This record gives sequence, structure tokens and C-alpha cells, in this order.
Amino acid sequence: MKRLYLKYKPHYQANLKLAVPVIISQLGHILVQTMDSVIVGHFAGTIALAAVSLVSSIFLITLVIGIGIAYGLTPLVAQENGRENYEECGRLLSNSLFINILTGIFLYILVYFGSLSVIDYLGQSPGVVYLAKPYLALLSFSIIPLMIFLAFKQFAEGLGFTKQAMNISIWGNVLNIIIGVILVKGMFGIKPMGVVGVGIATLVDRVLMMVVMMIFVIRSKRFTIYLKSFVWQSVDKLRAIKLLKIGAPVALQYTFEVGAFGGAAILVGTVGAIQQAAHQVAISLASMTYMMASGVSTAATVSAGHNYGKKNFKQLHLSAISNYHIMLILMTTAALVFVILNQYLPWIYTTDESVIAIAAQLLIIAGFFQLFDGAQVVGLGILRGIGDVNIPTIITFIAYWVIGLPSGYYFGIVLELGVLGIWYGLTLGLLVSAGLLFFRFHYYSQKMISERLGLQEYHGEG
Repeated sequence: MKRLYLKYKPHYQANLKLAVPVIISQLGHILVQTMDSVIVGHFAGTIALAAVSLVSSIFLITLVIGIGIAYGLTPLVAQENGRENYEECGRLLSNSLFINILTGIFLYILVYFGSLSVIDYLGQSPGVVYLAKPYLALLSFSIIPLMIFLAFKQFAEGLGFTKQAMNISIWGNVLNIIIGVILVKGMFGIKPMGVVGVGIATLVDRVLMMVVMMIFVIRSKRFTIYLKSFVWQSVDKLRAIKLLKIGAPVALQYTFEVGAFGGAAILVGTVGAIQQAAHQVAISLASMTYMMASGVSTAATVSAGHNYGKKNFKQLHLSAISNYHIMLILMTTAALVFVILNQYLPWIYTTDESVIAIAAQLLIIAGFFQLFDGAQVVGLGILRGIGDVNIPTIITFIAYWVIGLPSGYYFGIVLELGVLGIWYGLTLGLLVSAGLLFFRFHYYSQKMISERLGLQEYHGEG
């Protein structure tokens, strides 16, 4: 164990330095949705909490499409920085910003005119749908400032600057909580707004985060060398395609996974509003721990991209394995917390004992799929760093839509195991995804190392 630790120690330190601020920042994004659930669950009731669950499931698909498109910038900037091609980093930011703005507008239109027109036909409780509509409208508009924020955030993270987005997310969430409580509960003479209040709070939070992140990147001296070639109107077809060749598959990867979880939430909604509220409680807690693995995944992308740009494939492999180690420690800890405290954690969201009883059972299942969820997201992050996104996209589709969601339907609806059966199916999908992605990374890594050694021997360097 000591030799193993010493072998990977430099990579543990470097990756944790990148990952910890990203984890906090990622937790900040999910905390926006989580605090919506907490505030509504305590101040507006179970039906309102079920409405938040429904909207979160629908909107999350839209959100991850946007995040995926924005994510195309991170590995490319990391690779170009590894090659010391600083001007190209600025040009990539220009194109990414343009793509993100267009994507944000498109997604807003899609949600506003698409989801709002079909939400009445999803078999949900009428009271839930009534409360969900205005919240969905506000949340969908917030995607535009969020996409602009992500352009600058992914640029900074691709260069290894991760603390700034963390600080912005922390203060943004504090503001979101304060405004949310005031508007939902109705304080300082303001009429109680219920679910609409958390929608307004989230929109205000994302606009301010966009402005602050944009000002930080443009004015900070540490980015001067990269921004010499950054021009707002500098949009190049080839660079835009290059970004989309990574961003679009990543968006599909996120969509397949989150879409499966969203589909599961809709299945749960057909079982009952209490089960749907319990699902929202458990999935909110699981999402927070998922963001820890997602932060490690981002660090894996940056380090893999940087080493890939330098063609240092052995260091790439060692760094990637160290990220798997970090993930295993984090997710094992999270799993133990879920299993040990499964009866107590749901009280954070609601005092409804019928919701708590079901959520407590779901948290035991969540404790097991934490490991699989963490392994698959880290595997995706490593492969994105080296530009391998197409095969992983196929893997995620098979894992979630061919295996996970159909299995959940079979266990939960056909076998009548209810919400527990649906979660068994999701766990199976995560297991398949984690295993296939690890084998893909191992194959690709050994192939790159072998080709590099063969090239060195050919040139007499071996």
C-alpha cells in the first residue's frame, strides 16, 4: 500500500488541487436545485415538492444538454495549453461563447414551447402540474445566462484555474437561498409566492454569476496571455465544428444518463405523488454526492488533456488511475453516510413521515450505486480529455436506455416493485456504464503508450 501511495502521490496532490474547487463549484450548481426542494418542502408542502421534482426532471435534461455543449471547450483548451499554443485558447473561447449563447436561446425556446405544451399529458397529478408550469417557465429562461457563465467557467477550468468558479458558486448559492426563503415564505411584506419564488431566486442567482465570472476572466492579468486573440465577433467555422465534435457527444452522454433518470422520475410519478416526492428527496442527495465524482472527472479531463497535448501518455495513465482512486474513496464514504443515516437525511427536505419512510429505503440503494456512478463519470472525464467521445456516447446509450430504464420499468411496473424496482434498474445501468468505460480507457491508454514507445524506438529514442 505504501509503494502504491508513493507511486501515485504526485498525481493525487495535483488532481485534488484541481478537483476540490470544482467539486465545491459543482455542488453549488446542484445545490440550487436542492435548496429549491428544501425550501419548498418545508414552506409550501408535499404537492409543491412533487412539482419541483417534476420540473427538475424535465429541466435537468435541458440543463445537461447545455452543460455538455459548453464542456467541449475544456479538453481543447487543456490540450492547447499543454502545447503552449496560448493564442488558440483565446480563439476557442470566442467560438465557445458564440455557440453557448445560441444554444441557450435554442434551449429556452425548446423548453418554453415544448415542455409546457406536453406537461399536461404526462400522467401527473393535476395539482402538481398546476404548480409546475410557472416554475418551469422561469427556470428555462435562466439557461441563457447560465450558458454564458459556463463559457468563461470552462475556459478557466481548462487552464487549471478552478477556485474562482468555486467562490462565485458559493456566494451565488447563499444569495439564492436568501431570496428563495423570502419569496416562498413571504417575508418583509412580500406575498408568499410558493414554487414561483424559488424560480425567481434561481434566475437572479444565475444572472449575477454570469456577470461576475465574465468580468473576472476578462479583467484578470493571469488570462492576458490567452485573451490576446479573444475577440467577441471572432467566430470561425472550423473551430466551432471542432468544439461541437466534442461538445455534442458530451451533451448526448449527459442527456442519455439524465434522460434515463428523468424518465424514471416520470415512471415514479405514475405510482403516486408521495413516491415522487420521496424520489426527489433521495435523488437530490445522490446528486450532491455525484457532483463530488463530477469534480474529480473535471480534474481528470484537464490533466488528461494537458498530458495528451504534451504526448506524455505514461503520465496520462498514472494520473487517470489516481483519479479513480480518489473517486473510490469519496464515493465509498458517501455510500456509508447514506446507509448509516438513511432514516435521518430525508428530514432535511420534509417532515412528511410517509415520504421519509420511502426515501430512507431509496438511500440504501443509492449507497450502492454511488460507486458505479462515480466510476462511470470519471471514466467519461478521462476519455473526454483525450478527445475520445463517440464510443463512450454509444456506451452510455446502451447502459441507460437499452438496459437501465427498461429494467427499471420491468422491475418497478411489471413486477410491481414500485419505486424500489425502478431504482434497481437504474443501478444496473450505472454498473454497465462504469465497467464498459473503464475497459475503454484501459484499451485506449495501452494503445497510446505502445504507439509512443514504438515511435521512439523507430527514431532511436528508446
